Amino acid sequence: MARRKQEAQLQQEIETQEEWEDMLSKEGLFVVDIYQEWSGPCSCLIANLRRLKNELGDDLLRFAAAKADTIDALEKYRGHCEPCFLFYAGGVLVAVVRGANSPKILRTITEQLQQEHKVIDGQSERKEIKDPYISQLESQEKLDEDDQEKEEEDEGKKEITVCLIKPDAVAAGKVPEIIADIEAHGIEILKNEERHLTEEEVRSFYSHLQEEPFFDELVSFMTSGNSHVLVLTKGRTGENVISEFRDLIGPTAVEEAKEAKPESLRAKYGEKTFMNALHGSSSEDMAMRELAFFFPDYVAPPAEGKPKLQRTLALIRPDAFKNHKEDILATISEAGFKVAMQKEMQLTREMAEEFYKEHKGQDYFEELITRMTCGPVLALGLAREDAITGWRHMLGPTEVEKAKSEAPESLRAKFALEETKINMLHGSDSEETAKKELEFFFPMEQTVAVIKPDAVGTKDEIIDRIHESGFRIAAQKETNLTRELAEEFYAEHKGKEYYDDLVEHMTSGPTYIMVLSREDAVQGWRQVIGPTDPEKAKEENPDSLRAAYGKNILQNAVHGSSTAEHADVTVKKIFGDLKFAPDGTVIAEDVPEQQEKKEGEEDTEAGEGKEPTNETNEPVLSEEPTEKTQQESKPAEEAPKEEEKKPAEEPKSEEAKTDDAKVEEAKAEESEPKTEQTESNEEQKPGSRFILKHGLHLAVNHSELEVLLLVTAVAISGTVQSQNSNDERQNRSASVFHLMEQLYNTMKTQIKDMEADIAAQKKQIEALQNRESGTAGQHKAPPPGWPYIENVKFKSPFEETPTVTYGLFLLDSLHNTNVRISTTVTAVTKTGFRVQISPWDDTRLYGARISWMACGK
Repeated sequence: MARRKQEAQLQQEIETQEEWEDMLSKEGLFVVDIYQEWSGPCSCLIANLRRLKNELGDDLLRFAAAKADTIDALEKYRGHCEPCFLFYAGGVLVAVVRGANSPKILRTITEQLQQEHKVIDGQSERKEIKDPYISQLESQEKLDEDDQEKEEEDEGKKEITVCLIKPDAVAAGKVPEIIADIEAHGIEILKNEERHLTEEEVRSFYSHLQEEPFFDELVSFMTSGNSHVLVLTKGRTGENVISEFRDLIGPTAVEEAKEAKPESLRAKYGEKTFMNALHGSSSEDMAMRELAFFFPDYVAPPAEGKPKLQRTLALIRPDAFKNHKEDILATISEAGFKVAMQKEMQLTREMAEEFYKEHKGQDYFEELITRMTCGPVLALGLAREDAITGWRHMLGPTEVEKAKSEAPESLRAKFALEETKINMLHGSDSEETAKKELEFFFPMEQTVAVIKPDAVGTKDEIIDRIHESGFRIAAQKETNLTRELAEEFYAEHKGKEYYDDLVEHMTSGPTYIMVLSREDAVQGWRQVIGPTDPEKAKEENPDSLRAAYGKNILQNAVHGSSTAEHADVTVKKIFGDLKFAPDGTVIAEDVPEQQEKKEGEEDTEAGEGKEPTNETNEPVLSEEPTEKTQQESKPAEEAPKEEEKKPAEEPKSEEAKTDDAKVEEAKAEESEPKTEQTESNEEQKPGSRFILKHGLHLAVNHSELEVLLLVTAVAISGTVQSQNSNDERQNRSASVFHLMEQLYNTMKTQIKDMEADIAAQKKQIEALQNRESGTAGQHKAPPPGWPYIENVKFKSPFEETPTVTYGLFLLDSLHNTNVRISTTVTAVTKTGFRVQISPWDDTRLYGARISWMACGK
């Protein structure tokens, strides 16, 4: 029996670096299945490999399964080994096959085995190779590292732009006014140098305009007097300074600037055509070129990085909240504070006493508690670089009389009540106190944040904003929502006119779903994302995510739960039943680990009566009894307790049960309905692992009755062949029956999942077949008229209104103008749609075309 088990062991299990090195030191051809714990070895090829081994009968051929999770030499294969077969001979890699390609694997084994015999006989040399896939990954990682280093180097300096104040403005004495205007817009002047440009410098600087008819006149103008060359930046990083300065100076043509942007610098100080007072770099590359042209030795200053925001609690007590709420909030906003959290609430006496417990025993304590509970308070979470000290400074001294005399402009002095000495506002005095007080009024909460398909491309930027706003990402998942899941996700909107469009949009591409943790997370996240309509968001909350990334009400970039209850429901739909720690992180479930440990202990505890093992350390079928309740056992047939200690929930041994009792229990098991949830939660027996490991499979096209008959035949066969006692044979039969029934139920669930996948793929194929594509636009010389409008007609109508996607694929513009273009697709119907291509500002287009695709539902 032991020898038969040994024959069944085809692959050597390798789980440590030492075992891996030991394998490489041995002679022969090793075919190694590289796997990770989450997926397991490729079991579908075991039968073919065993058959080949038996046919060849070659002792040089050996098989192994190596766990990449625990072997240092296989670190590169983690995440890239499903499935992957490595062929090692003489300790070196000689071949690689990726995928469960049985013919290719068998052919490679035969070829490499012949080659290894030639090497051993001295007829050939062993050729070591590198895994092409891993080599490609390493090359890509090196490129990514180089790109990252370059990005970090670039990010380390402030973005700058170069400005020229031209001779006409200098001669008119407008330089001080222009500089004042520039600085009034928050732009910093890093360098300012007056110089007279030579003809050679002007011709080189404006070389891109040398084909224009006015070029010689431009050269004459720029050399007619002195110019001022400025290097500009803005803020801590200089981000967007180029585009902001271009917007500030206005269109190139003075006449157009005066009409379109009368407040621009060119409109205010320019004269005509190229005598437009100022020049500004058109792009980051051009800014670097112009900086090197005028100041070759100048190095842009390092970026200061983003400021670290501090948070503090601000309390507006009931009397001030009732009479001065708006004035106080306006003062807070003017001081540059961001209201990160806000909550109006009525404190109970117990809550007030708990919050001010360190003041208990003071003369003013009772009056303080009375004032705090006489009406609603407004709790604010304020954010600023120096939020704690800044807010305390605005409040003024704690004592009202002292505040009036020493800081009459402070909030406590301005909003004091004559009839009480209690001040009307509160602020945290340290970071530690702020943390505790914010947790008191804004306990840790979870909300669901969704980055919609239209904004997944800006995911990293949005996640940065999430972290900046103090949220912790407790769980995250990128997925393509099915229509069923999207409908369930937005079930509360069902019946509304936009519901179908919303579901269609949410299933149009990948969606990034997160669980965010923070104090007052639901309202806080909704404040960060802003109003539903991006246009309204730009007016009411211009710093919000929807204002920055939203396109329209449907494609508004992000979504957030409306209430804590809605967030809980959504979390369970998407992520399951998560548990959260006080700091907002997800608590890992210990149950699977404990179960895994228990199974591991069972595998190694031979000799203690729990699971015997043989010479090859393979688990044999467990002789543990099947779990049954006391109601299923007859009182007269209960067995005495075993001498060996058992857990409290351990069922009584079945050794003393009669054959009739076992038959009755087997029938009860056959007729007992089991839900999928019960099946998935049922503890897997060690014997089940044995059956799965050695490839015992059931044909999926059998009916349930046929499978149960097959299970019975297996149980009877095992009982007949066993040489053990009658009771042991009965126990073995019952265990086999129970385990095979469990395997069958698992297979039923898997088949249902496969059928669902096939149905989804079928829908995708049908969708691909129901589509049409084409192009639209114009390309002419001289430049044609714009905007371009075309009504596109489909070759054949769709059954339902299709989804139209499009992209710009041709753009031909005059080289010395900016390229500003808008493309829109509207009025989509079953028979066609409308395309409009519109340039604006000083853009001159010779041509622009889009490529489009219409996909039916």
